[in-house]
Amino acid sequence: MAAVYTDANFDTEVLKADRLSVVDFWAPWCGPCLALGPTIDALSKEYDGKINVGKVNVDENPNLSINYGVTSIPCVLFIKNGEVVDKQVGAAPKSAYDKKIQQHL
Repeated sequence: MAAVYTDANFDTEVLKADRLSVVDFWAPWCGPCLALGPTIDALSKEYDGKINVGKVNVDENPNLSINYGVTSIPCVLFIKNGEVVDKQVGAAPKSAYDKKIQQHL
């Protein structure tokens, strides 16, 4: 399962991580977000130990959404060395996420 990132743990778990982090900004009321959930969980299993994969509930962590300019969800940010290196707005097939991950490994 994907990790749960919050305002409290984001700095430690994502920004200071020594590897690529894939962060899904979502909300429980968002249909496309719920549809994307299994894909995010599959990426978490497939890349376990190689990258970090997690989710940010935008309702519970509004500061992160504001800090990263997330205005549409689902929004998946690819963060490496504390910087956003790529982004996918809207649900996409797993292959799109795989491609972006491979580009930044």
